[in-house]
Amino acid sequence: MKLFVAGFAALLPFSSVTAKRQSVATFDNFHEKFLATAPLKLDDASYDVLTTSPRDYGVAVLLTALEARFGCTLCRDFQPEWDVLSKSWAKGDKKGSTRMLFGTLDFVDGKSTFQKLMLQTAPVLLMFPPTVGPQSKPDGQPIRYDFTQGAQPAEQVRDWVSRHLPEGPKPVIYRPFNYVRIVTITTIMLGTITFVSVAWPYVLPFIQNRNLWAAISLITILLFTSGHMFNHIRKVPYVAGDGKGGISYFAGGFSNQFGLETQIVAAMYGILSFATIALALKVPRMVDAKSQQMAVILWGSVMFLQYSFLLSVFRIKNGGYPFHLPPF
Repeated sequence: MKLFVAGFAALLPFSSVTAKRQSVATFDNFHEKFLATAPLKLDDASYDVLTTSPRDYGVAVLLTALEARFGCTLCRDFQPEWDVLSKSWAKGDKKGSTRMLFGTLDFVDGKSTFQKLMLQTAPVLLMFPPTVGPQSKPDGQPIRYDFTQGAQPAEQVRDWVSRHLPEGPKPVIYRPFNYVRIVTITTIMLGTITFVSVAWPYVLPFIQNRNLWAAISLITILLFTSGHMFNHIRKVPYVAGDGKGGISYFAGGFSNQFGLETQIVAAMYGILSFATIALALKVPRMVDAKSQQMAVILWGSVMFLQYSFLLSVFRIKNGGYPFHLPPF
């Protein structure tokens, strides 16, 4: 019995050395593939080999479902950032000094792994830190990245991975130059310049038209002074019942209003504005004195009736207002 125990104790160092050599060989094998095609494309078998303890290296595995039939939008949104991170790490650590690998396991290639891990959602990013060496975790349990805030940029995921690795320099993110974007922006700019150059002689008269800008300004003023923004902010109803089977078009109080009320007030302001403009600009230019007199009486009457109606609406909004203007 003593001889058996002594023999077993003598074999322990050899088994440890063998396991360490196997770990080194596993890393060297996968690192060579990683440099060629980052990230590593995994299946159930390669996932087991890569994540088996003991490990003197770290590995980050993205478990995803990229096919359209799975409907994983987050998977497809994050995949480009994951590719950027993996390729940047391979480019910045060609000698493997960080002892870190990156792999992708799609659901189509790793159904058994998904079932073994009892995963119901994707993507899932697992970081397997080293089980031997500095800052190792002997239990070999992976660390899971949080995707609750959606797809994260490659820089943020890199910082998360670096926090779980031994101290030392880590590769930086290299984003590929987007030639398509440059060509697209250049084409749009040249097209815009060409369109403006051709259309400018035709557009300039409209831009310099005083009546056009006056109309735009007047419509904008009427729109906002009538309470349009209040309706959008408060989400007010269009009309409301009056409690007697009828419809109430105006809401009592200054802190309430209806959608139709805003349109009625805007129409009143518009009529008053056109009446004022007609009396100030159009009527003085009339040559016939009798026609001019009739126009003054007509537009003056319109202004009088509109002010009368406006005061009646104001009294609805403020029941204590003592003044009114006939006939309303």
